Amino acid sequence: MTIRHFLDLSDAGAAAIAAMLADAAARKTARAALPKGAVDPDRPLAGRTLAMIFEKNSTRTRVSFDMAMRQLGGTTLILDAGTTQLGRGETVADTARVLSRMVDAIMIRTDDHAKIVEMARHATVPVINGLTDASHPCQIMADMQTVIERRGSLAGSKWAWFGDGNNVLHSIIEAGSLMGFDVWWACPDGYKPSEEVVATARQRVLGTPNADSITEALGWEAAAEEADVIVTDTWISMGQKHAEEKLAAMMPYQVTEAVMAAAKPNATFLHCLPAHRGEEVVDAVIDGPQSAIWDEAENRLHAQKSVLLWCFGKL
Repeated sequence: MTIRHFLDLSDAGAAAIAAMLADAAARKTARAALPKGAVDPDRPLAGRTLAMIFEKNSTRTRVSFDMAMRQLGGTTLILDAGTTQLGRGETVADTARVLSRMVDAIMIRTDDHAKIVEMARHATVPVINGLTDASHPCQIMADMQTVIERRGSLAGSKWAWFGDGNNVLHSIIEAGSLMGFDVWWACPDGYKPSEEVVATARQRVLGTPNADSITEALGWEAAAEEADVIVTDTWISMGQKHAEEKLAAMMPYQVTEAVMAAAKPNATFLHCLPAHRGEEVVDAVIDGPQSAIWDEAENRLHAQKSVLLWCFGKL
């Protein structure tokens, strides 16, 4: 049987992503009146255990995956790299082989994307990307769910990204090419998204009606114009020093009230959190009526439940 890894959105594909998003919405609605610790009535992952490896700090990923497994009837093991043999030099391959004998799936949050690829190569259970330096697919599943809740669908929407061309933008670009929405980005020189990620996404939409959907904007105004979704992320990522040079380059791409005013009147603001208020976004936007950041954060739980179910072959 083929093992379903979720390292990037393209591992699942458009049809499976759509099924996961529909399942996430249905499960969220179905348990609206239940206590957060209550188990879903169908208990689809009863008896299953997810090992969660954290080589980077985490709040939303840690809590959402833990609660996701609990609500689905399963259990979790939390492994911090500093207290496991992985942090003392055991190879990723050997760790994957050992954990595959003891748990039913592995989620890893790490720095180098090559580590998660190596983990999946040697694991005999599903491996899920909780974040790497190259991509953050679980976050974008939650983002897409949030946009669907706000506007009804993804197709035809325009997403505008401001600031650092990082792992989150990479997954948004991948999502746009798979799910039929436009992605525009406004990033300073030296901080643009990976050329390989952009080329792959453009190749995917080549010859389709969405052939021009993956676009670098010439200035923030072009990115924001007629945008349905405005997105940003921290400029200084975990492990990076607070670089004054980078902050200076990023300031023209700060999400302000002027940016939101240039977008559609009902545009949604997204941020994966944590936010550095006053840097990538001003308080008036992140706390304003167009901000969906708390729904977005909650949807990490619901979307990841459906990712888990897909990995286990139940969707």
